[in-house]
Amino acid sequence: MAEHASATTAAVWRTIWCAAVLGLAACSAPVAPGGTAVQWAPDSATIRVAPGPQYTRGSVWRFFWGAHYRTIWAVPVSVPVLRLATAEPGGLTPLQAGGSYQSRTLRLRAPNGREFVLRSVDKDASMALPAGLARRLLGGLMRDQTCATQPYGAYIAAPLAEAARVYHANPRLVYLPDDSLLRQFRPQYANALYLLEERPDGNQQGRPTFGHSPQVVSTAHMLTDVHQRPNARVEARAYLRARLLDMWLGDWSRREDQWRWASFPQAGRVVYRPIPRDRDQAFFLFNDGAITRLISWFVPKYHSFQASIPLNSVDGLTTTARVLDRTLLGRLSAEDFRQEADSLRLRLTDAAIKQALEATPAETRSALTARFAPMLSARRAQLPAIARRYYEVLAAESWLVGTDQAERFVISQTEAGALRVRVLARRPQRADSLLTERLYTKADTRDLRLFGLGGNDVFELQTPLLPDFSVSLYDGDGDDHVQLRTDASAEVSGFTWFRAPDDEADYPALDASGLIREADPHPELSTNVAGWRRRYRLRD
Repeated sequence: MAEHASATTAAVWRTIWCAAVLGLAACSAPVAPGGTAVQWAPDSATIRVAPGPQYTRGSVWRFFWGAHYRTIWAVPVSVPVLRLATAEPGGLTPLQAGGSYQSRTLRLRAPNGREFVLRSVDKDASMALPAGLARRLLGGLMRDQTCATQPYGAYIAAPLAEAARVYHANPRLVYLPDDSLLRQFRPQYANALYLLEERPDGNQQGRPTFGHSPQVVSTAHMLTDVHQRPNARVEARAYLRARLLDMWLGDWSRREDQWRWASFPQAGRVVYRPIPRDRDQAFFLFNDGAITRLISWFVPKYHSFQASIPLNSVDGLTTTARVLDRTLLGRLSAEDFRQEADSLRLRLTDAAIKQALEATPAETRSALTARFAPMLSARRAQLPAIARRYYEVLAAESWLVGTDQAERFVISQTEAGALRVRVLARRPQRADSLLTERLYTKADTRDLRLFGLGGNDVFELQTPLLPDFSVSLYDGDGDDHVQLRTDASAEVSGFTWFRAPDDEADYPALDASGLIREADPHPELSTNVAGWRRRYRLRD
């Protein structure tokens, strides 16, 4: 089940309402500029325009609601004009409007089948509010807080991802005029700044930044495949590397639909590697106002990009992708985290940082370089400590997830007291094939959850098992069994077998072992891959 904290949400809403009343009572915001001044070049090939002059505010407003990136949003920059008829050979045809929460997107297609996406530079944060009274009362205030995002963050993130060896899109800043080829999309999309980037989908063998993948797929497709069969898997260390890059960039908004997956067939199996997209929240700056700082205390995911990454902020910074993280990183050890952090720290050199900042518009380059270069260098040094803390957050509640095929989960205890879990694919008439193996210790783990999903699974307990933390076995669909394997004591402590409601089987030998048996409180989420997918917010 997706991790939603209703109590925290209620506290957040109370804080926002109180903050709105206090802020609006304390000061009156000056009227923002009524329009965006546009200066066309004589040849109409470029335009000079500021992405967000409407975010200019007086000193009192900035004290309460933050200066954020208002100054950068107000600087006019020179931008090429996108002509749909000539942008690609044969032109670009608008296909579909979209967007999530705050941004507006427009999918485009060239005659050769390549697809592109226009993503609005300016956002509307009020769309994150539920429609109705809350949006009417607080919509203007939330709209103002759009300037907490960095308008050119995606520009900077792409070359840094290249240095980190993380797949990425290559956004270009463009201005879309009132083009007749927009057709029905003209009223909503004309006369605005956008990031134009290739859409990671389908055959991308010609795109090196997508790994020359023969097939790029959605998160929904990837999750279905890796949980339907054991010979499809995500390259977990590649995903870990991408997540460490997220934290380094301060990008807290990494929902499931903000990832695509490059697939690579390999001798009877398929490997998936991540392609992060939509870097709207990279370099997010929110806590520089009296009221916004108060709000950030109640909403820990609103991590502000500064020179230091407090270790106690890692939990909040990564919470948006927590379910996906637990699913895909559950097989990695603390040593894997350490190695990836050290490797990333060495790749993200000062030269790479400088090159990335040079990709920003010339009019803002000096200011952005002076601000971000020292911060990125300082945060880079913290990557090993951040990775260790990130591992601790995930290890405290660890998941190992099976597939809809038959697996055997073999659980034993080492002489040092650690719990060893081996997951093997069950193969009739042949030896079972090892899929993964990991050790769990009471120093790191307080709750271990093993999900069999579909298939005829076996949970083999090699007793005695006294791990000093809770272990939950979720059997799911299929004819599943718990077996005791012992040469001495059959003692088991801390283990709970969550059985499907229709499982009528009786195992009297298990009663004496200390294994607790309960009905699965949410069988709809654990029975098979279709149920497992309900844990995620899948929009793609």
